[in-house]
Amino acid sequence: MTDAETILWSRLRRGGLNGYKFRRQHPVGPYIADFDCIEARLVVEVDGATHATPDEIAYDRRRTHYLQKRGWIVYRAANPDIYENLDGVLDGIEAHLPPPPLRGPPPP
Repeated sequence: MTDAETILWSRLRRGGLNGYKFRRQHPVGPYIADFDCIEARLVVEVDGATHATPDEIAYDRRRTHYLQKRGWIVYRAANPDIYENLDGVLDGIEAHLPPPPLRGPPPP
């Protein structure tokens, strides 16, 4: 994993985001997702500098299209965003997750 992926993984692992389980470097169809949450059908991709070339941009578009056609939501975060605004990235991911289930007895 890259440094940015390691930082993000430290916050996603073990149900670190509203109790949702994420996997890292896991196959989704013919692609390897940086992170995914099966329950929410969410793929999180961390984009470094290599994602700025025309070939990589085209590849990412094909990949996103493939995943979306199969019911996945794709959330992309750039390395600088993870380094400089990790809480904002986590908020963005959280916005794509269903609300956590209520725990405990129902209110009176």
